[in-house]
Amino acid sequence: MDYDYLIVGSGLFGATFAHLASKAGKRCLVIEKRAQLGGNVYCEKIEGINVHKYGAHIFHTSNRMIWDFVNGIVPFNRYTNSPIADFKGERYNLPFNMNTFNQMWGVRTPAEAKAKIEEQKAKALSDMVGQGIVEPQNLEQQALLLVGHDIYEKLIKEYTEKQWGRSCQDLPAFIIKRLPVRFVYDNNYFNDLYQGIPIGGYNKLIEGLLDGVKCVTGTDYFTSEYKDWRRFAGKLVYSGPIDEFYDFRFGRLDWRSVTFKTRVEDTANFQGNAVVNYTSHEQPYTRVIEHKHFEMFGPDVYKCRKTVVSEEYSTEFKAGMEPFYTINDDRNMELYARYKALADNETDVFFGGRLAEYKYYDMAPVIERAMEIWRDLQ
Repeated sequence: MDYDYLIVGSGLFGATFAHLASKAGKRCLVIEKRAQLGGNVYCEKIEGINVHKYGAHIFHTSNRMIWDFVNGIVPFNRYTNSPIADFKGERYNLPFNMNTFNQMWGVRTPAEAKAKIEEQKAKALSDMVGQGIVEPQNLEQQALLLVGHDIYEKLIKEYTEKQWGRSCQDLPAFIIKRLPVRFVYDNNYFNDLYQGIPIGGYNKLIEGLLDGVKCVTGTDYFTSEYKDWRRFAGKLVYSGPIDEFYDFRFGRLDWRSVTFKTRVEDTANFQGNAVVNYTSHEQPYTRVIEHKHFEMFGPDVYKCRKTVVSEEYSTEFKAGMEPFYTINDDRNMELYARYKALADNETDVFFGGRLAEYKYYDMAPVIERAMEIWRDLQ
């Protein structure tokens, strides 16, 4: 056989594993179904702007080792994620913080904001008790107990319904276990110590990780000669959908998918922010991304005379679509457990990443997961 590892998928999991194995002297072959490398972090250059083709990706972590690792591949910029929420023309800062509360109620101090939220939470609890409800039965009740009526109605309810394609009264309470509320004037969405975007875009990170590694694109593992993987490699590292790997023998796992409408605007600055969430049903999309703001700051925004924006739409997954978000209800978690039991019995096949582990991963944890699996193989 020609390779020590056949790696299915060139996203952050597969690329990181290939990088580590290659640096250790292992022979690796990466195959990728898409025409380009990088999985969902792939960027397409349009009008000189790195467009996040599969949705906004902001790297963030408090793990210094992971931060040093990625910066050792390509330096990162200082981008700070500070999204805006638009509810029927009203604009609010996210995450929920003193700016949000001032915009919503006119309060100016943390004490005033806390009092307002506690008043509304108490009202929600009283209403539930009056109906004989001891524990929240759905997402709506859970959210009302966490943040009260106003924040729920304007910034959570309709946005969540667009994301999941169903009423908040029909969604399980566990989807919102907590909602971060900050009583400081801070629009930084993440609490992590480090965040940013690779200078030059995520393709630079993927290219660096896969430098010197044999890669084949436009190749679907399941319809290619590589499905008979033992002809090519001693071990298989798989980051595709786990149910597909086992030919859907127990049934298909459910996903939510996302589609994008991307266009060029003949202006240097379309919305003044990288991400604006649209939280009402008045707009069918969940958010609008203006990609240049991930990498261009201050006067540099206007040096590029055009801009690229993407409307993001959440939709039910259908065959042929890209799976994005897991549906972590009882049915799917029980189904995944059956597939995982099969995976755990494999000796030379290793599963990792969002699709293979049926788990939502941020970028830093998926890199950490690849490192963990590589360490276990030593």
